Amino acid sequence: MADRTYIDWRFARSSGRRLSTAGPRLEANEMAEVVAELRDAAVRAHDPVAETAQLGTDGDLGPVHIVDRATWIDVNVVSLEGMLAPVVDKITAKRLAGPVSRAVTAKVSGGELGGLMAFMSSKVLGQYDIAPGGTPSLMLVAPNVVAVERELDVDPHDFRLWVCLHEETHRVQFTAVPWLREHVVSGARDLLVEMAPTPEEMAERVGEMAKRLPEVFREGSMGLTDLFATPEQRERMAQLTAVMSLLEGHADVVMDDVGPQVVPSVETIRARFGERRDGLGNVDRLLRRLMGLEAKMRQYKDGAAFVRSVQSKVGVEGFNAVWAEPVNLPTPAEIQRPQLWVERVHGSLFK
Repeated sequence: MADRTYIDWRFARSSGRRLSTAGPRLEANEMAEVVAELRDAAVRAHDPVAETAQLGTDGDLGPVHIVDRATWIDVNVVSLEGMLAPVVDKITAKRLAGPVSRAVTAKVSGGELGGLMAFMSSKVLGQYDIAPGGTPSLMLVAPNVVAVERELDVDPHDFRLWVCLHEETHRVQFTAVPWLREHVVSGARDLLVEMAPTPEEMAERVGEMAKRLPEVFREGSMGLTDLFATPEQRERMAQLTAVMSLLEGHADVVMDDVGPQVVPSVETIRARFGERRDGLGNVDRLLRRLMGLEAKMRQYKDGAAFVRSVQSKVGVEGFNAVWAEPVNLPTPAEIQRPQLWVERVHGSLFK
């Protein structure tokens, strides 16, 4: 086993916690009320989401955690460590640097990761953590939910349930489709290991990154990963992106279908949340593009269009063939042209 001192994971957690802010100030009784309502909203979201998606979830759904920003950082650093362990093993397989140099590198890497986690911890409302090597769970970040509902001036009770509809759909997806979690984890991990530089390649990669950094900020960029990928790896990245587009788009479609049934002010929430997303400042847009978050926003749009188009032709039951086996997942071309998926999976009858 290689020495995994390339990233100081403990320092990543501590620096992330130190750099993050607590969020809106709430009295203890107010926070307790928010926590209780979010937990209840996650429970109430399940049945309408599962029924609308027509996905059975007889197994254990896993826990729901209502967390603050610091706890979100802790959980995600642990998940990243589990995901990236083979990547770090590859990078540190030949310990060319001495122990002092490795320790410094580990601190720098941990600090950079902590800074990224601190930034992200103020943005995420909820997350289904697939927890490589651990127990999957649904997380709702209470201070962020409160901050956004106040910013948008929407009904807090409706907004909390609305947020849960999207995240609960992810929990239903991964619970109802047993192979999905391992498929996503192994696909992402294998690609990351392949893309990770060996110690000998590291200096060359850093130089290349410096020269090509402006490419990251262009429209359509996938973030920093664009700098390191070969054409073959880009193709595999596109396939993984297609799967993520499916998952995010499906969650948005289910949320939109369920919303009017259970969230009275859903139209107001949708409109104001969309305006907020469109109104991001230039600095925020650059940071999102650098980290590939802008690509994630495209996943919602492209994936939702795919799901809507397929369901309009073959219904929800026909769409659910996508969960039957990995070969039925859409390709990048099919995400853009859903009719191709319909014809491949359901035959020429639906041309």
